[in-house]
Amino acid sequence: MQARAQFLREYKLVVVGGGGVGKSALTIQFIQSHFVDEYDPTIEGTSLCYSYRKQCVIDDEVALLDVLDTAGQEEYGAMREQYMRTGEGFLLVYSITSRSSFEEISTFHQQILRVKDKDYFPVIVVANKCDLEYEHRCMLMSDIFLPREEGRDLAKHFDCKFIETSAKQRINVDEAFSNLVREIRRYNKEQQSGRPTVASQPGHNGPNSEDDSAGCCGGCVVV
Repeated sequence: MQARAQFLREYKLVVVGGGGVGKSALTIQFIQSHFVDEYDPTIEGTSLCYSYRKQCVIDDEVALLDVLDTAGQEEYGAMREQYMRTGEGFLLVYSITSRSSFEEISTFHQQILRVKDKDYFPVIVVANKCDLEYEHRCMLMSDIFLPREEGRDLAKHFDCKFIETSAKQRINVDEAFSNLVREIRRYNKEQQSGRPTVASQPGHNGPNSEDDSAGCCGGCVVV
């Protein structure tokens, strides 16, 4: 284990999605373990994104995660290609309270594939703010939320995994990021071997399955 830990593999993860879907809240919850209650657009001055670094142990392998929290505002869409070129994996985040943010996911996915010039690339569809559905279920207001089946169907169309998250309640936050690292690893193995791995086949391991539920296992430090 000591010999394996000496090599620190860096993974460039990018969190994309429309404005107000909770990209920053998810990222800060993952990195700093606290919830940002107020929506504050990521744009600050001329900066289009924030970069965070965190060291984790995922499946007994040390990983240094370089997480990019991007701007979702449409007027900055022309700048997306810059971070899409360098990203190794993408969390495609939408809010279950916003159909428009759900529809934007397809645009992000298409642009990622175009920039990468690939038919497939490591992504995970993330349905954020699932805590709101739980809170409103007893108020008979569940019809205002996007059905999870739509998210699952979209992920199936993308040939990727789907996961529901809540930055507020820290539901599946670690799992989303650690699963993306796993997808990157599988993808890299496929590229090296020239054939797909069994675990990477769509639907083989659901994002909430027992095999994928393990996150960083408490072995994370911010660097």
